[in-house]
Amino acid sequence: MSRRRKGRDVHGILLLDKQAGYSSSQAVQKVRWLFEARKAGHTGSLDPFATGMLPICLGEASKTAGFMLDASKTYIATAALGQSTATGDIEGEVTRESSVPELRPAEIEAVFREFAGETTQVPPMYSALKHQGQPLYKLARAGKEVSRKPRTIVIHSLELLQWKSPVLEFRVHCSKGTYVRTLAEDLASKLGTCGHLKALRRLSVEPFLEKGMVGFEKLLSMAEKGTLDDCLLPPDAGLADWPVVVLEAAEMKRFRHGNPIESVSGPDGPVRVYGPGDQLLGLGEIMPGKILKAKRIMNL
Repeated sequence: MSRRRKGRDVHGILLLDKQAGYSSSQAVQKVRWLFEARKAGHTGSLDPFATGMLPICLGEASKTAGFMLDASKTYIATAALGQSTATGDIEGEVTRESSVPELRPAEIEAVFREFAGETTQVPPMYSALKHQGQPLYKLARAGKEVSRKPRTIVIHSLELLQWKSPVLEFRVHCSKGTYVRTLAEDLASKLGTCGHLKALRRLSVEPFLEKGMVGFEKLLSMAEKGTLDDCLLPPDAGLADWPVVVLEAAEMKRFRHGNPIESVSGPDGPVRVYGPGDQLLGLGEIMPGKILKAKRIMNL
């Protein structure tokens, strides 16, 4: 018999404002400890040196995490031009130095426009992508480099915030799978030099906005007051654009047992499923013929 994980049943999404120095896993474990939660996980990791939004799913909210991986994100990045590092950021050793040309803001903005829209990017060696079962960063640490196929990404917007040579600060709104470290290196190359990421802050993970973030200091204060759960969003908050289907009591029982529901009202595709009294039952999909099939059942 499997042992039940200790902790309490708490369900919802926390928009953690991660501070520098924590890995995403360490941040999740600290949040889980604060909430005394039985289960916790994150959607979309942040490097230890990076700060900002790290959505953490507690309890049954974890069942929505896989559906939020396609979310686009917004960052403020600070790049140091004139030096490359092994990791593409401040955590790696300097591997190359180059002079930084005199650049006017208009010249930088012209280069930015070249990156707008759909483009390709070669993932960095220092990443969690796997090659023959091994994470690339482990191979990189062993001094090995393997070829990586370019991946299609989308730069929705790229805005120059400040240029004070050799420091370049910009805001980027990008699709999933975009490595801002690599973007900084590619921008530096186009500007006639090299560079690395000096600082990175994630402002948003769609559909979540920056104003909803909570840092550890505030969480500790709320824990002392016993009000921690007040900062949790509903388990399905990350899927707010999904239509809602409301079932009657008899249909609710069938859905909870994984049985299909016929003649439902709503558009074909993924839906959030509720029962009487605004009770979230789970996630489903309306198939052709208006048949609702369960995808994730919530035990709330």
